[in-house]
Amino acid sequence: MPYFQTWEEFARAAEKLYLTDPMKVRVVLKYRHCDGNLCVKVTDDAVCLQYKTDQAQDVKKIEKLHGKLMRLMVSKESGAMETD
Repeated sequence: MPYFQTWEEFARAAEKLYLTDPMKVRVVLKYRHCDGNLCVKVTDDAVCLQYKTDQAQDVKKIEKLHGKLMRLMVSKESGAMETD
């Protein structure tokens, strides 16, 4: 699977993928200390999005994306509980 070249494209595509089917999407982070690379993978088994970086400043962007996805997960869960 090819890697996204820009963070903005990856973040937009990852959020869109999550919103299409939240129950199937998973996020994987992999850090290799020997290379200094951080890889982020978002997949629903049909579509696989990947982003690789060796820049320390990108860690903050990744943390922001995780926070956004977590807020979406919580809001979906609370909305489902209220309707029951």
